[in-house]
Amino acid sequence: MDKLTLDTAEKVIAGAEKEAENIGVSMVITVVDDGGNLIAKHRMNDAWIASIAISEDKAWTSVALKMPTSNLAEATVPNSELYGLNTTNNGRIVVFGGGIPLQQDGKVVGAVGVSGSAVPDDVQVAKAGVQTFEEIIG
Repeated sequence: MDKLTLDTAEKVIAGAEKEAENIGVSMVITVVDDGGNLIAKHRMNDAWIASIAISEDKAWTSVALKMPTSNLAEATVPNSELYGLNTTNNGRIVVFGGGIPLQQDGKVVGAVGVSGSAVPDDVQVAKAGVQTFEEIIG
C-alpha cells in the first residue's frame, strides 16, 4: 500500500465502530493520511458534537508526532518537560489518549483518532481500528 485509501479508512472506521458498539458508547472516529489530512470521519448516532474536532485533532497529533496521543499525558502536566505543548500548533495538539498512528513497514502512513467517552474507552476503540488496519495490510 503506497497511500492510505478511502476504502482502507472506511474499514478501519468500521472495526473501531464495532468496538464502540460492543462497549455501548457513541464515538466519532477519524482517519487521516501521513500528512494529517482527513480521509474519513464517522460520527455515530448521538455522539458528542465536541468529539468531531477532538477525534480529528487526535489523529492529526498522532501523525504529527508519530506516536499515540496517550504517550503525551505524563510529559505535559505542569512542571513536566512538555508542559504547554497543547498550546502549540494552533491548539491542535491533543495530550490524552485516543489517537494512534497507523504504521506499515515501520513507517507512519496515517492515524486513527477516536473521541466520545472516557479516555480508556477512546483508546480501546482506537486500538480496534489499528488492529483492523494491521489485518488489512497483513
